[in-house]
Amino acid sequence: MSKKLKTGLLAYLLFPVAVLGREDRPVRDTVPSKPKHHHKAAAAKVQYGVASYYADKFEGRKTYTDEIFTQKKLTAASNTLPMHTWVRVTNLRNHRTVVVRINDKMHPHNKRLIDLSHAAAEQLGYMGRGLTRVRIDVLGKNKPPEAVANN
Repeated sequence: MSKKLKTGLLAYLLFPVAVLGREDRPVRDTVPSKPKHHHKAAAAKVQYGVASYYADKFEGRKTYTDEIFTQKKLTAASNTLPMHTWVRVTNLRNHRTVVVRINDKMHPHNKRLIDLSHAAAEQLGYMGRGLTRVRIDVLGKNKPPEAVANN
């Protein structure tokens, strides 16, 4: 008998054992290991971290929300806050505040808390410094009355 024939015969004889041996095990292919819908954890109402401001090269580019970015509006990018959320940003050095809307994301490896437009950074008084420590108070999805009209 040839080697090929022996291998084929052996596989034919062992096939029912392999199939029958599996019947008593639960079928895992049909049981999802994770829920289909992942809900992001709600952003903390107050966050502390470092703020920066956008480089000029982003002027006129699309944001994550498909808006055209301009340094003149009071907007910001964040990786920890949901899109279209209104926040009050307080500069911890001089206690100046500004209300901005989150409409963009930063680079995933960026460890800063928020990246502000020039208009927002100027209101906070840190344009010459580049970075500043801030407190962020989440105000919600609805435009707060204290938000300036140029948002």
